[in-house]
Amino acid sequence: MENLAGWLPAALGPAEALLLVALSGLTSMITAALGIGGGVLLLAVMASMLPVSALIPVHGLVQLGSNFNRALMTCPHIDWVRVRPFAVGALLGALVATLVLVQLPLTIIQLSVAGFILYLLWGPGFGKGELSRPGLLAMGVLTTLVSMFVGATGPLVAAWVHRLNAGKFSTVATFAACMSVQHLLKLAVFSTLGFLFVEWLPLIVAMIGAGAVGTWAGLKLLDRMPPSWFRPLFRLIVTLLALRLIWQSVAAA
Repeated sequence: MENLAGWLPAALGPAEALLLVALSGLTSMITAALGIGGGVLLLAVMASMLPVSALIPVHGLVQLGSNFNRALMTCPHIDWVRVRPFAVGALLGALVATLVLVQLPLTIIQLSVAGFILYLLWGPGFGKGELSRPGLLAMGVLTTLVSMFVGATGPLVAAWVHRLNAGKFSTVATFAACMSVQHLLKLAVFSTLGFLFVEWLPLIVAMIGAGAVGTWAGLKLLDRMPPSWFRPLFRLIVTLLALRLIWQSVAAA
């Protein structure tokens, strides 16, 4: 344990670090098998252990590794026609985030995101404009900009991917590709703003490694899951995450 402590940031003990590594594997398995949920669970636990200043950038880099691994393992199923304009929008959103000086109250952001998620899940289907290149680009801008302040906008992106009505592997793969782009840009923004990842790098690498193992196991579970189960489960989990955002905003008010 003493040797391990030498590789850890001062704010974290060996037992906490091992817990986070194990949890990274478990949450990556959950996301790979069910399409969503692991990143938010990991963020909730990390919030109780990490300093506020390190929470979103460290979580973002860990999630970059987890989502990239999942995208790599499911690459043939990615819907690149939808991912490309989303990625351009995400880049624009990240550029806007570096210029934003005034942040809206977190409760307003949470309620807005939760409401939009519920609309995407339960509202009318996509119109032609929403699936056009400008519509997909706008979704990239919106979700990436919000992610810089909220930390975990996975449910928002997941609700959008859900409306594409793709199969279970295409849903998981396209979601992973979009989130990989978003977390990569988040890493660039926080690096530009001066956050130093070096102190946290050994922990991040260990968590990404555990996440890769969890992703592999989760995709095996996904392969065995009946397609008729996947979409209802996916919608249920994203709905619960939206309701969690509403509860958080009301509790903080």
